[in-house]
Amino acid sequence: MARLGDLVTVSASSEQLTGDKFWLLNLDMIEQQTGRIVNYLFVDETKLDGSIIQFDTDTVLYSKLRPNLNKVVLPQMCGYATSELLPLKPDSKLYKHYLAIYLRSDAFVTWAVSKTAGAKMPRLGTKELLNKDIPLPSLDEQKRIAECFEKIDELIFLRKQQLSKLDELVKSRFIELFGDVIQEDTLINLCRFIDYRGKTPEKVEHGLPFITAKNVKMHHMSFDTQEFISKDTYDKVMTRGFPKIGDVVFTTEAPLGNVCRIPYIDTEFYIGQRIITMQTDRLEPAYLEYALSSERFREKIAEKASGSTVTGIRSKLLEQLTIPVPPMELQKQFAAFVKQIDKSKFEIQKGLEKLETLKKALMQKYFG
Repeated sequence: MARLGDLVTVSASSEQLTGDKFWLLNLDMIEQQTGRIVNYLFVDETKLDGSIIQFDTDTVLYSKLRPNLNKVVLPQMCGYATSELLPLKPDSKLYKHYLAIYLRSDAFVTWAVSKTAGAKMPRLGTKELLNKDIPLPSLDEQKRIAECFEKIDELIFLRKQQLSKLDELVKSRFIELFGDVIQEDTLINLCRFIDYRGKTPEKVEHGLPFITAKNVKMHHMSFDTQEFISKDTYDKVMTRGFPKIGDVVFTTEAPLGNVCRIPYIDTEFYIGQRIITMQTDRLEPAYLEYALSSERFREKIAEKASGSTVTGIRSKLLEQLTIPVPPMELQKQFAAFVKQIDKSKFEIQKGLEKLETLKKALMQKYFG
């Protein structure tokens, strides 16, 4: 183990940059957990003002603001960034790619969150960061570890791209079939709204998954959770019945508007906070799922949503929103198409989950 402050310096670049435009990096341009840049902004020299720092490709950029978002960047070119990003320059004993992986590790993120100060804008102090110890194997071993994680991350990225392309294919088919449908009806007339939540049950270390809004992704439910309840508790609290195959779940807050259909159930689970479950006999569940995720419906949600800090929608308002009601024959045609796509997604998702499990196991092995 070695102290980070003995291996890195917080050092802005002094390299003279030339050209008409310069890269300016802000936090909202960085993908959580991966550090990928999702949006590049190039500005002229007159826009390089305010609280910014210059960086080069020898640094690792670490976001001290909200470390739970895990924004760590390995820049591929020189530029400028918000001063919320610390430019960490490792010395010859520390491989920068290994440093980035360590800063993204579960163990480090958990530690960083525990050391933040500030309620609304939690930050990790620079002194706290530099006093943290880091495992320091040989430079060759650091490079081997980094290469291993980079290969896994690339495969994870490719799997996610495949899933995204399949979702886009379904959306295109949805618009093709239903783009001209005018007749609409309210969700309350089309669906049964079920809120399974009762009193929040006591959590246990192992047991049945406790599913909250953060587990509901767009068109996918993640069972990767650290929260569980016991089987006995489950049988007592699920007084309103149990989730069924074909139910459509919708997140009403944090995040708002994620929707997925339950395609299969291979384990019992408890649906917790900020989720509404919809059951319907008047619509194909696959149609309902994609109608709720359509641009047209998301615009309706935005009009009814409220909340300054956390945006959400009350179930009574959600019930009154309308969706198009196409002929059942078209819905069945769409559902058959989705069923084929789901088979492909299921296989890709299984591969993705194996990769993510492997990554977590390696994180635990190397960083504890």
